[in-house]
Amino acid sequence: MDLLIKNARIVDYSQDFIGDIYIEKGIIKEIGLNINIDNIETIDANGLVVMPSFIDTHAHFREPGLTYKEDIETGSRAALRGGYTGVCLMANTYPICSNKEVLDMVRDREKELGLIDLHQCVSVTNGFNGKDLTHLNEFIGDKKLKAISDDGVGVMSSEVMFEAMEKAKENNWIIMSHAEDRGFSDIDMRMAENIMTLRDIYLAKETGARLHMCHVSTKEAIEYIEEAKRNFKNITCEVTPHHIALTKDVNNYRVNPPIRDKEDVNSIIKAIRNGVVDCIGTDHAPHTKEDKEKGSPGMVGLETAFPICYTSLVKSGEIALNKLSEIMSRNGAKILGMNKGVIGPGMDGDLVLLDLDKKIVVNSKDFHSKAKNTPFEGMEFYGEVQMTIKSGRILYKK
Repeated sequence: MDLLIKNARIVDYSQDFIGDIYIEKGIIKEIGLNINIDNIETIDANGLVVMPSFIDTHAHFREPGLTYKEDIETGSRAALRGGYTGVCLMANTYPICSNKEVLDMVRDREKELGLIDLHQCVSVTNGFNGKDLTHLNEFIGDKKLKAISDDGVGVMSSEVMFEAMEKAKENNWIIMSHAEDRGFSDIDMRMAENIMTLRDIYLAKETGARLHMCHVSTKEAIEYIEEAKRNFKNITCEVTPHHIALTKDVNNYRVNPPIRDKEDVNSIIKAIRNGVVDCIGTDHAPHTKEDKEKGSPGMVGLETAFPICYTSLVKSGEIALNKLSEIMSRNGAKILGMNKGVIGPGMDGDLVLLDLDKKIVVNSKDFHSKAKNTPFEGMEFYGEVQMTIKSGRILYKK
């Protein structure tokens, strides 16, 4: 699709100016001042900010098998409403994504819908059984596969994780780690995260595998990652909007890892400022009301991520808007190998138009997700997604 955006405040990780963007055949052709092209769909974005669409390194769309919670279409539409055009999906579907049949089903649905770009993780261990890696041989040579993860349960055996990292290194796969030593989960969830974070960092150091630490939530884990990143370059990490915006003394909503203390939040924000945190992963985890009442951990996050992060980080004065673009767009795209996250010639024409002055009140009834499980119900934030553009096509409009 061809599209011209005029008079926008254009912001990505490295630029912030008023100008125009021309998208030709789904790819950004030109950015600059006073671009004029006849007979083309044109958007006057005066008063709005245009940023690269957001990239989520961590979400759950529940298809196949658990589509009463969410499916690929509703998850994709929720992503578009939140300004996202690229999402990495975890493997805890039903059946678990441990074979090509499940992986191909997700990829076929992605292609059929034509909404957003999806990366479906394959499980580290076969069916999350914690010990068998033989299924990974089925995926050797799959150039589209970027990451493997046992998110939700983690890999308890250090020997198995070591072998998985060696295999991941051979195939240039990222290991996405759910850092939780379940032997400590009922004793101390802080200890459970911290011990496993240390283990996986050490194994990544020894193997040279690319390690991505998911939903980092404690000040100690952040410190371990910061020290490791000073010494070697194969580690990245994400934090969630809810671990930035909530503290357990105010809103102890059930998520895994848990909502933490104020000092943990302060450490996360400091790590964002210092470049230790690479990206935002929403951990979008749809559940029914009944499932939440039974204790299922998790919350939906795609549709609220930007206003929460903008309000908590930029409007509060903690970071610049450029930095927010870096952690919500550029870095996630780099990790997942997507041609997105930056506004410049040759990049995908994936953009989000934002009204930063618009105050919103979170109302789960408006969600495009099937699920309504959010701790942010009724809370006020700034920054509303007005439009999401994928490959030059307007796929969401307020």
